[in-house]
Order: sequence, then C-alpha cells, then structure tokens
Amino acid sequence: MPSLRTRMVARDLAEPHRASSPLELLFDLTFVAAVSQAAGRLAHATEEAHAAGAAGAFLAVFFAIWWAWMNFTWFASAYDTDDVPYRVMTFVQMAGVLVLAAGVPSAFDGDFTTVTIGYLVMRVGLVSLWTRAAIAHPEGRATATRYAVGVSLVQVLWVSRLALPGDGPAWAFIVCALADLSVPLFAERPRMTTWHPHHIAERYGLFTIILLGESVLAATNAVQGAVAHGLSAGLVVIALAGLAILFTVWWIYFSEEPGEGLADRRDRSFVWGYGHYLMFAALAALGAGLEVAVASAGEGEHGIEADATTVVAATAVPVAIALAMLWALHAPLGNVTVPPHFIAVAAVLVLLTVLGAPTIGVAASLTAIAVVLVLLIAAVLARQTRAT
Repeated sequence: MPSLRTRMVARDLAEPHRASSPLELLFDLTFVAAVSQAAGRLAHATEEAHAAGAAGAFLAVFFAIWWAWMNFTWFASAYDTDDVPYRVMTFVQMAGVLVLAAGVPSAFDGDFTTVTIGYLVMRVGLVSLWTRAAIAHPEGRATATRYAVGVSLVQVLWVSRLALPGDGPAWAFIVCALADLSVPLFAERPRMTTWHPHHIAERYGLFTIILLGESVLAATNAVQGAVAHGLSAGLVVIALAGLAILFTVWWIYFSEEPGEGLADRRDRSFVWGYGHYLMFAALAALGAGLEVAVASAGEGEHGIEADATTVVAATAVPVAIALAMLWALHAPLGNVTVPPHFIAVAAVLVLLTVLGAPTIGVAASLTAIAVVLVLLIAAVLARQTRAT
C-alpha cells in the first residue's frame, strides 16, 4: 500500500535501476482510447478521400494527447512520490484523458469543446502537483511555481478560445499551442528539474509501443471486417506487409539508446522531447494508413473511395517522417546508430512507392515499403558487424 503522504522532494537524477511505475503504466493505458479515436477518424477520412481536410484536426487533437502525456511524464520523472495525494491527482488526469478521447469525433467535425474540457481537467491535476512540489521543495520552488502559473495562464487561453465563433481561427490554436510549448522553456530557466534520463528514455519507448499497438489493433479490426466479406490474396499480402512494416519500424526505433545521450547532454533534452511530437504523430498516422490499406482490399460495395496513390501515401508518408525524425532526434545527442545517409535513401525509396502505386497496386507497394525497411536493418547490422 502507498504511504498516506510523503514529502514531495526532487528525486535523485542518478537513481540506479529507475523504471516506470505501475501507476505510470496504467496512466499510459488511458491514452489508448484517445489515440485510437484520433487514428480511427483519420483512417475513415482517408478512406473517403478527405485525408487533407482531416490532417489538421488529427494534428491538433494529437497535440493535446501528446503534450498532456509528456508534461506528466517529465513531472513524474522528477517528483514521483507514489503516495495517496499523488495517485489521486494522477487519477484526475486520467479522467481528463477519457473526456478528451470522448471529444475526438466532435473535434474532427470542428468542435473542440469536449477536447478542451478534458484537457482542462488534466491540467488541473498537473497544476495541483506542481503547486505541491513548490510548497514542499524549496530548492526547486521557483521552477515549480513557474510551471504552475504558466500552465494555468495558458489554460485560460485555451478555454477563452471556445468563446470565439467556431472555436476561433487556426492561428488562435497555433498561438495557444506555442504558449503551451513555451512554458517549460520559461519554467526551467532558474533550475532544471531532476528528471531521470534513463527513466525518460524508457517512458518514451513505452509510449512508442502503445502507438504501434494501436496500429496492430486498427489493422486487426480492418482485417476482421474484410474477412467477413471474403478473404483474398491481396488482403493476405497487405496484412503481412503491414505487420512487417510495424515490426521493422519498431526494430529501427529501438536501435537507438537515448538514455546515455540524455544523461550527457541534458541541455538538448528539449529538442529530443519536443521532436517526438512528429515521431509519435507519424506512428499514430501509420496505424490509420495500414487500416486504410486493409480496407482497400475490399471489392465492390465494400471498397473505399480513395485511390491507390492516396492509400499508399497514408502509409509511406508516416514511415518516411518516422525515419527522418529518428535521425533528427538522436543526432543532437551524439549517439546515432543508423547513419543519416542510410535513413535518407530509405525515406526516399519509401516515398517513391507512392508514385508507383497506380501501376503496381497497394499490396505490391506496401510489400516494397517493407522490403526497404528490412534492407535498412540489414545494412545497419552489416555495418555494425564490419565495425567489430
């Protein structure tokens, strides 16, 4: 059982064997519903040939998902006490995630009211934790106070945005998002919080697995629906190619070990942490793309409106972005395992499958993407073998 109350002081940044707590893992699971809703809506819009219109809503919703997860993750790495008050405030944030997830469908239709309310609930829980840290930890009081005040002020902007017609223009969202992103940059200036580099690396890895798991779930549901209307060779090829793509993307992502890099270059943590927005969004979009690819195997009345080029692009573009971000995130840490020229060649070849889609079809294009990723892994392994 947790203690009733523990003084909230900064944890040791060199704490040995630091790992994710069961509460953090449970917290992550609440994001499954939100990510699933966002990816599912993007998939349906792509199937109906409205991907361009839905992309903005997807990126906006995913920003709220990612930023809320990220804020709690870095706070927990520095101040996790796992006592009763801490668990209660974590529960409040989890409740906010579920409200946010419920509002995703409306957000794709242009109404961000429910998403904003869910986001507000999450921020109330986070501000309470920062306030508690400011009271209990004198050495970090300035930083914790800046976080509490900064998050609160930005949340006023988000709520005020709802008063504008249609939730306001796109630039209003961008202003609020930039204000949110600026809070840690402002708050960490007096004293950087004692987040644990290996713990943070593990937390990001676990969220990556959740996103890839969502891709598996989306593809499985799509296969189940397609099989109900008759199994085809094209469906089998797409399903196997999709699984191979997911597996190789997982392999490539975890080829890098950022823990030591974050420990040696703590000043570059903002680049690594913020940059994961594009990486995570790409992985979530990949799940949507694979769902669309499976749906494209349907025939007749069970087919989709999107053409082969759009279907393949829905998978190829997220994969190419993920590859590019792999280098962009780890290069500043000085520990890149996959050479940049390998990444560049693979990303270009993946994007070229979009051009060939009308000729060779969806199944062959996804197979080609999988082959490119397998060859990338093989090239990296061969290079490591020669080096040893």
